[in-house]
Amino acid sequence: MASAFVVRVMRPTTRLPVILAAVAAIVVVLVGGSILLTSGPAPTASAGASAATPGSSDAPSGAPTESPSPTVTPIPSSSAFFPGGLLIADRGNGRLLVIDDAGTIVWRFPTVAGALPAGQKFTADDAFIDPNGKTIVANDENHQVIDRIDIATGKIVWQFGQYGVAGPGKTQLHTPDDAYPLANGDIIVADIRNCRILEIAPDKTIARQWGKTGVCTHKAGVTFGEPNGDTPLPDGGLLITEITGSRVVRLDAAGNVVFDIHVPVLYPSDAQLDENGNVVVADFSSPGQVVAVDPTGKLVWRYGPTSGPGMLNHPSLATPLPGGLVVINDDGRDRMVVIDPATGLIVWQYGHTGTASTKDGYLSDPDGHQPLPVGFFPIPSP
Repeated sequence: MASAFVVRVMRPTTRLPVILAAVAAIVVVLVGGSILLTSGPAPTASAGASAATPGSSDAPSGAPTESPSPTVTPIPSSSAFFPGGLLIADRGNGRLLVIDDAGTIVWRFPTVAGALPAGQKFTADDAFIDPNGKTIVANDENHQVIDRIDIATGKIVWQFGQYGVAGPGKTQLHTPDDAYPLANGDIIVADIRNCRILEIAPDKTIARQWGKTGVCTHKAGVTFGEPNGDTPLPDGGLLITEITGSRVVRLDAAGNVVFDIHVPVLYPSDAQLDENGNVVVADFSSPGQVVAVDPTGKLVWRYGPTSGPGMLNHPSLATPLPGGLVVINDDGRDRMVVIDPATGLIVWQYGHTGTASTKDGYLSDPDGHQPLPVGFFPIPSP
């Protein structure tokens, strides 16, 4: 197997500065190499910081200034960001990957003949493993479908939507996003341009709908302005992200509004909750950013270098990890990164910054990910 490209570190106690002549040379490290990449100043935390209006030419408030040159520090090889592996929807390459911390690919799709229905292509935006660990559900915005993939056989065994055709019908989708498999066998999806959230049963009937088809105005709990996130929560509720108006709405299991807040980003994408109950949301812009706000909308922290190696380009999903770290799809820079919001550092990376390729260790416009539970894939112990 070809050497993978990984940057992997823990929080340092000392730093060994290394001067790098060019940004392109910053993170060229083979498997087994461990470095710390200083990507910018510590994130801004500001109570009551003003928020940018979607579509405005004004930069988001509190954005860090230009990043300094990176530094590097060797670290122990025993850290584990993803003990169960990391699932990546590598959209530009039309594939799914499961990797370990070192960047070793332990599973990929598609690889076998007949993996896809005849005549179809695959460009998944997001992918999430079923709670039973037997299938992966992927949404394909470009082709207006949701696929269920059998892990053992590597084949699509179920599909919802009309391939290549967008529509508002009960068996159609229009730009489906964040298709999550549920423990009851259903799939929940944000149907962006139809302005609705659907729960789809295995027999392809609609078990439940939030929002009104084609009504794309914000009225919390009733109608939604182009929802692109529908994160299921442990209490049975949902965390819904709306592009229009940059809003995040939390619903309980009965559909009641728990909170309805504005988030200070231009283009919110796929909001998540961290272990403290704060909302973490990516800004699908360039330069991009990731922010955390509390349930009232007050800014907790912001990561958003505007230049340099730490700058994000259209990040689409930021998932909080245990201990306060956050893993991010940096779509436009062809990489996955883990940041430490407390220090403003990138502490792990998979992919070559700004270089797309199908080779092992590279990505192309990665648009989705999921840190996996332990035990579903053969991930070596650190």
